[in-house]
Amino acid sequence: MRYIGAIDQGTTSSRFLIFDDQGNLITWHQLEFEQYYPRPGWIEHDPRELLNVVNECAAEALRKFGMMGYDTDDIKAIGITNQRETTLIWDRETGEPLYNAIVWGDTRTNRVVKVLKAKEFDAQSICGLPIHNYFSAVKLYWLQHKVKKVKEAIDSKRALFGTVDTWLIWNLTGGVHVTDATNASRTMLMNLKTREWDKELMDFFEVPEHILPKIVSSSEHYGDVKEGPLKGMPLMGCLGDQQAAFVGQKCFSEGEAKNTYGTGAFLLLNVGDEPVFSKNGLVSTVGYQFGSHVAYALEGSISVAGAAVRWLKDNFGIIKEAGDVDALAGKVEDTGGVMFVTAFSGLFAPYWRDDARGTLVGLTQYTNKCHIARATLEAVCYSTRAILDAMKEDGNVDLKILKVDGGMSSSDVCMQTQSNVLGIPVERPAMRETTALGAAFAAGWAAGIWKDVEELRGLKVDDATVFETQWDEKEREGNFTIWEEAVQRSMGWTDVLRDDDD
Repeated sequence: MRYIGAIDQGTTSSRFLIFDDQGNLITWHQLEFEQYYPRPGWIEHDPRELLNVVNECAAEALRKFGMMGYDTDDIKAIGITNQRETTLIWDRETGEPLYNAIVWGDTRTNRVVKVLKAKEFDAQSICGLPIHNYFSAVKLYWLQHKVKKVKEAIDSKRALFGTVDTWLIWNLTGGVHVTDATNASRTMLMNLKTREWDKELMDFFEVPEHILPKIVSSSEHYGDVKEGPLKGMPLMGCLGDQQAAFVGQKCFSEGEAKNTYGTGAFLLLNVGDEPVFSKNGLVSTVGYQFGSHVAYALEGSISVAGAAVRWLKDNFGIIKEAGDVDALAGKVEDTGGVMFVTAFSGLFAPYWRDDARGTLVGLTQYTNKCHIARATLEAVCYSTRAILDAMKEDGNVDLKILKVDGGMSSSDVCMQTQSNVLGIPVERPAMRETTALGAAFAAGWAAGIWKDVEELRGLKVDDATVFETQWDEKEREGNFTIWEEAVQRSMGWTDVLRDDDD
């Protein structure tokens, strides 16, 4: 039996998982790490901690693997999947970070976005992404203009830029500076058709090419780990987290889609081997690149999903653990007229409104914490419906079923509501570690463990739970209309409450 390791570096925690060559999860270890909020709307990670926690997880998972009677020599490849867009910059000579990692959900660049949009440059027709604080190029622009140390390092050609995958690979391999096509497609600096860094985009965002990593495929040998618990093992797979779940859910055919409910929620639809540029508020992205074979996707991103549940726990204290939200929401049959637009960092797809903020609508003296909990779960379901409606128009695809994964997919209340809101079945696999599994698939492909997507598709699939819709069309459309009204009420708030952080 051959085995594959997967590094899953997420927004709030890191994990190391080990799969066998049939796609079965053998063992894993997970650790959370610190979130830094220096100012309202700012979110940062310590780059050194990201690396250290990955190594700690790998060491413990390998220890468990050995205790179970397995031999680590049978681990033939390592794959990496990572939080996307999060922006790092470091000194190529010392390896020291020049600033904390600016996380994908950070909103410090709101004013920068307005300045860049005013230039009326059509970046989206080249890279598939709208100018928005979500993406890396805008964060890099801010770093160059606001952090003197970064500007000096770039000018003296000492600086290296990367998303989290690049930072991990560079450190683990002892200096290989690469990123895969899925992560590169989230920077706003890559030409989506050629999958190469684009001069027009680099000039617009004032990014010199010498700081950028080489763009490689999602499945090839990047280098061997030089030190630490994974020493000597080959790094052979790399996918941004949502694309990794896309691969792990085996969305290999045009028209297949998955939704991952993590810190945010991300719906990806396979559109084939040519990019489709959205006219309805979606982003165009690389789904995966295995060798020369490329699959493109339309993506709808929801900035806050599981993060809202964590907010209920950490900020409001109405639940003790994230898993408690399902039981609390299940105590009431509906939200009592409450809608919760969880736009803590603005609205992502299909609205793309930086000026929106979190909004609770419809509160009365009847409202209690159970209604708030249910409204929190329902928010991601209605947001998913808005994205799916846009996908139908852009991709001309009528989805028959939605594959789901991620932490919030464990909530039966949430998944039943999702089916009700969409009017189609929702399928939840028994083995929900599809993000890490996708990274393992990519690494195993490069290592020759699997030879084509049909072999991957044919791997044993665990039993799935299917949620069937319980609402008729009148109830479904009526509730969605109320949601859209609530969304409108969340917009424009930052114009009222101005901040001077940037």
